[in-house]
Amino acid sequence: MDSKEFRKQAHVLADRMADYFDEISDYPVKSQVKPGEILSALPVSAPVRGETFDAIMSDFERIIMPGITHWQSPSFFAFFPANSSYPSVLAEMLTAALGQQGMIWETSPAATELEQRVMEWLRELCGLPAFWTGVIQDTASASTLTAMLSAREKTTGFRTNLEGFTGMEKLRVYCSSETHSSIEKAVKIAGFGKNNLVKVAVDENFALVPAQLEMAIKEDLKRGYTPCAVVASIGTTGSTAVDPVDEIGKICERYKIWFHVDAAFAGTAFLLPEMRHFAAGLEYADSYVFNPHKWMFTNFDASAYFVRDPELLIRTFEILPEYLKTRTRGLVNDYRDWGVALGRRFRALKLWFVIRSFGAEGLREKIRLHKSLAGWLKDRILEHPDFELMAPVNFSLVCFRYKPKLLSAGEDLDHINASLLSELNGSGKLYLSHTRLNGRFVLRMVTAQTYISKDHVLQAWELIKQTALKLSLKNE
Repeated sequence: MDSKEFRKQAHVLADRMADYFDEISDYPVKSQVKPGEILSALPVSAPVRGETFDAIMSDFERIIMPGITHWQSPSFFAFFPANSSYPSVLAEMLTAALGQQGMIWETSPAATELEQRVMEWLRELCGLPAFWTGVIQDTASASTLTAMLSAREKTTGFRTNLEGFTGMEKLRVYCSSETHSSIEKAVKIAGFGKNNLVKVAVDENFALVPAQLEMAIKEDLKRGYTPCAVVASIGTTGSTAVDPVDEIGKICERYKIWFHVDAAFAGTAFLLPEMRHFAAGLEYADSYVFNPHKWMFTNFDASAYFVRDPELLIRTFEILPEYLKTRTRGLVNDYRDWGVALGRRFRALKLWFVIRSFGAEGLREKIRLHKSLAGWLKDRILEHPDFELMAPVNFSLVCFRYKPKLLSAGEDLDHINASLLSELNGSGKLYLSHTRLNGRFVLRMVTAQTYISKDHVLQAWELIKQTALKLSLKNE
């Protein structure tokens, strides 16, 4: 492909992308293909000779598109979104064209300095502590691993990086039973061992109980363990429960334990001043993460990670082979030392495009809309005799289940709701997910897609009620 052909096909592709956004509601939200269907349509071996772009695009439409679940659909309610937006997509196109590898300042000064400024913008926009310093990671999982490694090194005086675990450390990490699975993964990767992750009980709203946390810490100290880190959640994945950050932070300060706060989805809500009561106590945190690629209309991936002590972060990850030594070292940020990866994409560009295109008020307007849609759905569920709200609605997630008044003897509500979920997702008209709260099967509906409107939520609610009624009549 030469420059002339590239220019031609780029225009075709731009039109195709615009058409996709215009027509996205016409696609089945959840892909309807069967396991192996895409694989069987793909050649076993790579082509020997190059193929035309037209041929490749033809196969894209014929083979790939049927296997796409449409995360950008306004009827995608299943998981916390991986939102995009027009300015973000355009920035991703530029990012791909520039092909920056921003591992150190000298390999891309603009990527480094824009990242520094954009993270300062996010800190200010969300009302986060002014003494925090930010860096962009790929995902919250990587941010959490970064936090756990930093906590490990601080607790062991950086000996683990030098000597590895000697078997004498007996370090403990604490979180609630509702905390995201990435915490457990980070604990395993960082070498703590799964058995040293202590899961603390939650209250009736699925938030960590501080008294139970302190009791677990005291018990571990008696048994010769060293409390290393506590992870609190602002917006758990199951129900968007909010742990009492202020109380937990004071416990961590008292026992000198690293305090990490995971607000991967819900952190975007702090763009709204009226939501910042959930952030009370964040000044105690040593590290904090939220994902603009979830609820801030920025293409996956872009995870905003903030730390109290950047020097400790750098000391945890710093490594300096001869080929990476530069004369600017110490004068600038070399972000390769701020996380696991050496290679770094130019993620700051899409954040810059999004923040400038929407403006702070534009972002707030959308987030308020999404919260109001969740509130509207909550009210409909509360007033319906055959549906039950299963968790507080703190942000833009509604957890509920179908509980018909006339329940036949022996009928299992978990089975009923699993069947309802299967019917709804099989329709292609919407996509929901589920979780378990207090051991019960619960439907999850997230109203945070970039292009969602009240009509989409209203249509979804009508379909949910109709499908539930059909299932009940079918089982009579």
